[in-house]
Amino acid sequence: MRIAVGGDHAGFALQEPVVRALEAWGHEVRRYGPGTPEPVDFPDVAREVCGAVIRGEADRAIMLCGTGVGASIAANKIPGIRAAVCHDLYSAHQCVEHDDVNVLCLGAQIVGEFMALELIRTYLAAEFSTGEEFRRRVAKLVQMDRWRTEGV
Repeated sequence: MRIAVGGDHAGFALQEPVVRALEAWGHEVRRYGPGTPEPVDFPDVAREVCGAVIRGEADRAIMLCGTGVGASIAANKIPGIRAAVCHDLYSAHQCVEHDDVNVLCLGAQIVGEFMALELIRTYLAAEFSTGEEFRRRVAKLVQMDRWRTEGV
């Protein structure tokens, strides 16, 4: 799988272990963001990371910030992106299976390296459900993206 990874300064410490693990698991990784602990604004990184998903350069993405919340808010402003903050394994699986999430947001100040890697492994292993109810709901989310860009 092609994975875009990016984060701000608060997520910096987790970036290297995440990238190493993804590459060891056989994924192609594209890094975005400053690559240093210097302060950076997470909306700028979200635009880069999510842009890779929208352009088809990445299959899914992972964003790392302090809590994951700012990254999720920024990512969800981009039409076509469905981002979720997940700090438990059930949500990391269900967000893909039920909601077709394409950006996982993690809080480096909330979860440690071990848990982050388990969350990522779970997220990447999940597949969007073939259930009609889930497909119908995601289609409504896509329509909401159109409202954002074209007006309600």
